[in-house]
Amino acid sequence: MSASCLTQAGRPAFVVNVEVFLERDGQWLLIRRGEQEAHAPGQLAGVGGKVESDGTVEEVLEQTARREVREEVGIDLSGVPVTYVTSSFFVTDDGDPVINVVFRAPLPADQEPVAVSPGEVASVVWRTLAEAEADPGCPPWILQSLRLANG
Repeated sequence: MSASCLTQAGRPAFVVNVEVFLERDGQWLLIRRGEQEAHAPGQLAGVGGKVESDGTVEEVLEQTARREVREEVGIDLSGVPVTYVTSSFFVTDDGDPVINVVFRAPLPADQEPVAVSPGEVASVVWRTLAEAEADPGCPPWILQSLRLANG
């Protein structure tokens, strides 16, 4: 492990990322990542991002999920159940070790997603699981998480 992946005390350090798959009427909301993104540019993904905290936070993963969904696609998940699906480890295209935690949630019927941050999210797309499996822009690791979220 490189020195940049260690804490000051020499212990391993990781980025903690949260990814959310939102479902409505048998379809899944995915994002197409912005072309300038360092990791997986232009590919399909769940909505998500890194845990950010200035101190102690209760339910930090769930709060991160709700914040990222609001920031990236403009959906308010207040009061909506966010359910754990799976977790994994990977190294980004630019070398960061990441622990990825995947959640699923129903997309509220009274809200419509939009690409709030075009630099991060080029577009939002709806796919059934079968359509995502047939989409060449949907990476295998996203399909694996989506299959688990689909149950």
